[in-house]
Amino acid sequence: MMMVWPANPPVSPFAKGGKIFVGADPCVRPLYTKTMAEELFDIVDENDRVTGTALRSDVHGNSTLIHRSVHVHVFNSAGELFLQLRGLDKETQPGKWDSSVGGHVASGEVPEAAAVREMEEELGITGVAPEFLYRYLWRTDFESEMVRTYRCVWDGPLRLLASEIDDGRFWSFTEIEKEIGRGTFTPNFEEEWRRLRE
Repeated sequence: MMMVWPANPPVSPFAKGGKIFVGADPCVRPLYTKTMAEELFDIVDENDRVTGTALRSDVHGNSTLIHRSVHVHVFNSAGELFLQLRGLDKETQPGKWDSSVGGHVASGEVPEAAAVREMEEELGITGVAPEFLYRYLWRTDFESEMVRTYRCVWDGPLRLLASEIDDGRFWSFTEIEKEIGRGTFTPNFEEEWRRLRE
């Protein structure tokens, strides 16, 4: 049975969705581990207003529950876009090329903080403030996400999160254009690419 909790449930300010935070502000510096309790997400309406919370296992497979996610497009100074090859054991779109960074926003977490956290987790990028680009609702038969997309420029080394990413590399505009619509990329990345080009 699926549980959806009301917005702002009474919990410790130092524990949110399987995360333990340092300091009084849970959006500043999370100590993050995926081995803790199952992730808890805020449920939002089509205007991105929080209406409750639900576990990851409840929102995946139920497209009526909209939850927040972030994407970060990492460009190098040559204008190439880094893409990650999703692991073959991923729940959705395994083995396809996807946005540089993508992840869920934990309950109570500020999306910008989630973007910074995911950049560090997935690619080892630190010390860079991503620039906000746009927000949109992405719906599939599997889930519905309120996506906030960011970008940054990075020429430093990358450290791929091996448990989630099988490979990664920078792609030129021409290389991406040649592969659009051929099943190389996730449908969500192709939507992102359309928006980036506008």
